[in-house]
Amino acid sequence: MPSSASTDTVDQRARRELRWGRPRNRAFDHLTPLAQARRIADLALSKLARDVLILDMRPVCSYTDYFVICTGQNPRQAKAVYDEVRERMKAEAGLVPKNVDGQREASWILADYLDVVLHVFTPEARAYYRLEELWSDVPSVAVEAAAG
Repeated sequence: MPSSASTDTVDQRARRELRWGRPRNRAFDHLTPLAQARRIADLALSKLARDVLILDMRPVCSYTDYFVICTGQNPRQAKAVYDEVRERMKAEAGLVPKNVDGQREASWILADYLDVVLHVFTPEARAYYRLEELWSDVPSVAVEAAAG
């Protein structure tokens, strides 16, 4: 029998999907929110994003489970990071962001995957908005590049 915490997570996800009008695709239910966050972080690293961080938002908000925060060295690289994540998540897991903002300027691109919100910053924007300081009370995991 699943624990109440895992049931709550599934129930919360179902409520968010219904609220946002996204139909459930049972073929991809095996991809947990944490697995999504880790895959998004890995994809960002594959495009040489820096300072990749996963924040566990579950204790403090109901609209998402994780933030993935990363930095591209300039707007062009920030957009390349976002494009890579979008294309690979769509191809691999059938997931596309429900909402995306900031693509034109590309100093802060925000992609809402419901369970995971991706933030891709330029160094200047990341220093200005300081999300890590704003959410300093939530658990975080630094993501390391895979050796090899």
